[in-house]
Amino acid sequence: MKNLKNWMLFFVMVITSTSAFSQNKVTGTVIDGELNMSLPGATVLVKGTQNGVSTDANGVFTLDVNNDKGEVVLSFIGYQSKTVAFKVDANKVANLGNIVLNPDENMLEDIVIMGVADVAKDRKTPVAVSTIKAAEIQEKLGSQEFPEILNTTPSVYASKGGGGYGDSNINIRGFDQRNVAVLINGMPVNDMEGGAVYWSNWAGLSDVTSAMQVQRGLGSSKIAISSVGGTINVLTRTSDAREGGSISAGVGTGDYFKGLASYNTGVLENGLSASILLGYTRGSGYVEGTGFEGYNYYLGLGYKSKDSRHNVQFTFTGAKQDHDQRSTSVSIENIQKWNNGKMNKRFNPDTGFYNGERFNFKSNYYNKPVMSINYDFNINETWTLGAVFYGSWGRGGGTGTIGGGPNGYRDFGTEVRDANGHMRFDDIAAWNRGEIVEDWKEIKDKQPVGPGTSNSLMDDPNNPGQQGYYITDFDNKTKAYRGGWARRSSINSHDWYGTVINMNAKVNENWTVDFGLDGRIYKGYHYQLLDNLMGADGFYVAKNKNNNNQHYVVNQVYDAKASLNPWVNWNNREKVGYHNDGNVKWLGGFGQVEYSKDDLSVFVQGAISNQWMQRVDYFNYDRSTAEGAKDYKTDWESILGGSIKGGANYNIDENHNVFVNSGYFSRQPFMNNGVYLNNTNTLNPDLTNEKIFGLEAGYGYRSHKLRANLNLYRTSWKDRVTRATGKVQDKGVDGSIVTANGYATLVGVEQIHTGMEMDFIYYPVDRLTITGSFSWGDWHYGSNVTGTYYNEETNQPIYNEPGQPESGFKTHTLYIDGAKVGGAPQLIANLGAGYEIAKGLKIDANYRYNDNFYGTLVVTDAKEEGKNGSMKLPAFNLFDAGLSYRMELGKEKQNALTMRFNVNNVFDTTYISSARTNIEATPTSTTWKGVDVRNEVMLGAGRTWNFTMRFNF
Repeated sequence: MKNLKNWMLFFVMVITSTSAFSQNKVTGTVIDGELNMSLPGATVLVKGTQNGVSTDANGVFTLDVNNDKGEVVLSFIGYQSKTVAFKVDANKVANLGNIVLNPDENMLEDIVIMGVADVAKDRKTPVAVSTIKAAEIQEKLGSQEFPEILNTTPSVYASKGGGGYGDSNINIRGFDQRNVAVLINGMPVNDMEGGAVYWSNWAGLSDVTSAMQVQRGLGSSKIAISSVGGTINVLTRTSDAREGGSISAGVGTGDYFKGLASYNTGVLENGLSASILLGYTRGSGYVEGTGFEGYNYYLGLGYKSKDSRHNVQFTFTGAKQDHDQRSTSVSIENIQKWNNGKMNKRFNPDTGFYNGERFNFKSNYYNKPVMSINYDFNINETWTLGAVFYGSWGRGGGTGTIGGGPNGYRDFGTEVRDANGHMRFDDIAAWNRGEIVEDWKEIKDKQPVGPGTSNSLMDDPNNPGQQGYYITDFDNKTKAYRGGWARRSSINSHDWYGTVINMNAKVNENWTVDFGLDGRIYKGYHYQLLDNLMGADGFYVAKNKNNNNQHYVVNQVYDAKASLNPWVNWNNREKVGYHNDGNVKWLGGFGQVEYSKDDLSVFVQGAISNQWMQRVDYFNYDRSTAEGAKDYKTDWESILGGSIKGGANYNIDENHNVFVNSGYFSRQPFMNNGVYLNNTNTLNPDLTNEKIFGLEAGYGYRSHKLRANLNLYRTSWKDRVTRATGKVQDKGVDGSIVTANGYATLVGVEQIHTGMEMDFIYYPVDRLTITGSFSWGDWHYGSNVTGTYYNEETNQPIYNEPGQPESGFKTHTLYIDGAKVGGAPQLIANLGAGYEIAKGLKIDANYRYNDNFYGTLVVTDAKEEGKNGSMKLPAFNLFDAGLSYRMELGKEKQNALTMRFNVNNVFDTTYISSARTNIEATPTSTTWKGVDVRNEVMLGAGRTWNFTMRFNF
């Protein structure tokens, strides 16, 4: 008993002594220097430690400290950090009074970051990073595509793609957007089957974005994601943003109009909050025949407990959109031929007129809302839980042609276009109805014969009572009737559910530990429907092997329009072309250890993930047979992957810092043509993970006048999978030698990307800001690769001598060693300036130069030594300018009216934004700016303008 009392006394003494040593307190109130109000949620840390607190709703803080004197660092996202010295008095208290934090124009602004979003911190997180605030997005984006706002950041190239609404592409450090991880509040959004990001599905995202941060390279995200080139972390508004609202309207080139209204309640006394935003956009498009209409919506509901331990945010956001497209690349010579010798940037070969109205074979429609619940729980002074639970329901697809075409013509051919290069839709419909089109000759042995021939009558094979159909069909060569075209919809819908849970522990003043899990379940629905029969009576389906091998005619059509109902079920509609599901399950775990003391911060991360993939094909396998019933649904293919990353940042002094990071990523290949081949259930026999290794070093300088960064990087990406196609000789079913479509899956492709990046912001005099960036890269392929040819119809390997295994497999070699990686300029320079002419009146401009730009690798052009399929495109420069005016209103100047006028590509520069072919010019070639005119290209947008007026209250 005595020993027990002694232990209890000892325990009390320890607790008492510990309390005595930590009785020193630092107190104060943090003030918003812009609004002259208290600043709740600001962070107060003892310098060089993890010991810290957050200010309460009144901006007040009390921090327990061990020492009698020292320094505290006060910070808040979007504001300049401040270091303040303290010294406790006789009462062991240091009262710092009011401490003013001023807004930082170059950091995140007015956002609430929930626990799972990995946001890089300046002079602490050792990664190359650029941040775009909501104010800059609202000011400069205008009618541009959302990714284009990033064009002034190093190593980023964003283009409008074909020019349709939301059809933009982004490339970071030479890697396309399938290999750039996109996160929204920490939630991954890259397609789980192919890694793609369709920006048209996020058409309203710019309106609800509080900030967008680009982390180039492997980044700081703790979960295992596709961050080969970088990570784009979009942070959206939350319901606990400060009270207020806005109304805006904008107009621009191509009948552009956008209206928007939003309101935030702010956090009420009971801890509840709400936010709502509604928007509408429409226009005829800069490119002809690319009209669009979109609705976007956002609802946020939140609750924050009075003790700030619990913070719950519910969000539901999305955008319904319909838009016509330009997706066919056209040769330069045909662009000139169809436009009186001019390079018409608005020209669209996919559009035309049908029954007197504008019509387009190519369009896109989608509605993809995301619902999420974010929860932050401050368990105690050591432990914090952050979690997000989310669901996404995508409904929609894209349209195009289906059928063999009149007399076998291709939909990108010149035969089906008029003198202006537009589709002859009325003639296509007339041909489908059985009428004669004089100049569409029947083709035999590649020569036209006879007068213009028309579609042929056919009986419905499944319904003897239905005779004399004019139908369209895939195969126009082996049937008595001749192909034709209908317009089809290719549905790419999905249901996606997931969660990211993170536990954070502040072990002591210097050490922090994070660990958690990332779980996802995804089901993709893929099939084709008829949208417009174009004058025909039906479509002849011959590819559905699950219909007792019976051919049949489909005449039911469905409007290619997005539904406001995100849970609409289209799966029971009558299908043509193909029908399959893609199922993916994902379970990952991650952990991070971070050390911070004085001017040094170090982190090490590790993540592991397992993907299970399954493909279900309802068309290519006859389920009435035992073999088909077994093969139509694959087993779950389990693939393990993971990553390890680490880095360190050292602040040399208040002006200079250096950092280094490195990481290795073993990434599972994409499901489409990576795990399963040729859009079938055939498993890739050479299945292997892709290997990414990155190394990066950087230097930063911060002063009152200048902020600058310099980065060096090298990324190696090995064991990529690509695909080559071609005509090959094979043995037919009857034993004869036939010409077949073949494909080769090429495993082991390597890309090596090295480069240098620099960016700066300079304030030479009051009211003048100069910005700039420069990036240089050397992105090339690392070796030649070889793959075996397979018959596209049977998925069986093809022999060098058809039907003779002893002759060995027929192979395809890509001679790409040293070939340049295309898709983005490898040299980009930006120089911009902004000047405040008078209070509230500002003018700004930016010049951008792009060079060392190569076309996309064409595998068919890399089949011989010395012809590696990469062609250099012309350099180009673009100049953008803008004028804005902000007028403060109200007695306390709490309201504001903002007007903004933007002009993009001021000098209407004509340039190639992408190339589909790589025909090298010779001394005898006809060229445009050094490019052989036979090359098929996309032209970038010319001069565009937009004007926006916004009222904030």
